[in-house]
Order: sequence, then structure tokens, then C-alpha cells
Amino acid sequence: MTYTLVDLQTWPRSAQFRLFRTYQQPHYATTTRMNVTHLMQRKADGISPYRACLYAIGAGLHTVPELCMRFRGDTVVAHDMVTLSMTVPTDAGSFGYAYVPYVADFGAFEAQAAALIGKVAKGGVLQANSGERDDLAYLSCMPWLDYTAINNALPGPDDCIPRVTWGKFVERDGRWDMAMTLEVHHALVDGAQVGAYFAAVQAALDQL
Repeated sequence: MTYTLVDLQTWPRSAQFRLFRTYQQPHYATTTRMNVTHLMQRKADGISPYRACLYAIGAGLHTVPELCMRFRGDTVVAHDMVTLSMTVPTDAGSFGYAYVPYVADFGAFEAQAAALIGKVAKGGVLQANSGERDDLAYLSCMPWLDYTAINNALPGPDDCIPRVTWGKFVERDGRWDMAMTLEVHHALVDGAQVGAYFAAVQAALDQL
């Protein structure tokens, strides 16, 4: 893990950080609709919509510095890069977790993701993070459901790893969209950063 220590004396959000660190329920989830019309057009070229979404989420996370920040007690660190950890259905009928480092080049990312996810699907090992790493973002796809809101199971108020969920692709009058949710810890992330994340994900989806 490569990271820098955030100086709480000069960090503009230090007061908000200290405030929300005292909350018992400091997490909040925001759901919006993402336009995936361009992505569905690119599907005809052989692009995997699932791995394309993984890539766009990674691009969004790395566009917003606060989404790569984690606190450790009363200190805050800023990671240079976070690894995407997603749930993967296994051949045995359960699920495991894959760990895919983000790569800015889409072709390299897609090849890497396909290999790592395929290995977990065949292996059937859970590989859950037991707390030894915080340079992660947790991802989960719900392709069976066009949902309107969702939140995640969280171990407690000290968990500050962002969660991203996305749902079923839905066609309406020639336009395709899907629900996407970002769940964050308010000690690190405000609404402005959430908005910037969704804008960056949309831009990445449109540029594939």
C-alpha cells in the first residue's frame, strides 16, 4: 500500500471528520440513474458490460481523492490507488471475493479483471478481507433487480471503505440506464464528492 498521511491541521474537512467520527451511524448511501446507452452499443464490439462497469467505477473512485482516503483511529491516510473487491458467483453455487487493482488503461484492466474474476469463480474460496487492508473499495452487482435504493451490511461505525452497487440494465424508448449506489462514511465524504464520483463514472462509461 502506498499512501500519504493527511495533515489534519490544514485539511479543510478536519472539523467534519472529527464530528462524524463520533456518530454511531455515520454512513449514507446515494442512488442515482446512470446512462449506459453507449455501453450497450459497445457490447456489440465484444466489450463486457460488467467489466466495463468495474472500470468506470474504478475511474470514478480515483477521480475523487476523498474516496481513496481511509481513517485509522484519529489519523487519515490518502491511498495513491485502491483495489476493487467485488463479489463473484462461484461454480459451487456460493460466492467469493475477487481483488482487482485499478489500471487506467481499459484494455489492460479488462484483461486483468477477466483473469482474476475467472479464477475466483472456479476456486470457490471466500477470501474475505478480515480488516488487514483498507486500500479497497467493495463492489457488488445486482443484475436481477432494477432497484431504487439499497444499503449494505456494515461491521460498525469505524468501517470507512466505500461500497458501490449497481443493478439491472433497463431499456426505455431506446435509452438504457441502470441504478448505481455509492455508500460512504460521512467523516471522509460529503455530497459534493458523491456528485463528482457519479459524474466521473458517467464520463468513463461514455468514453469507452
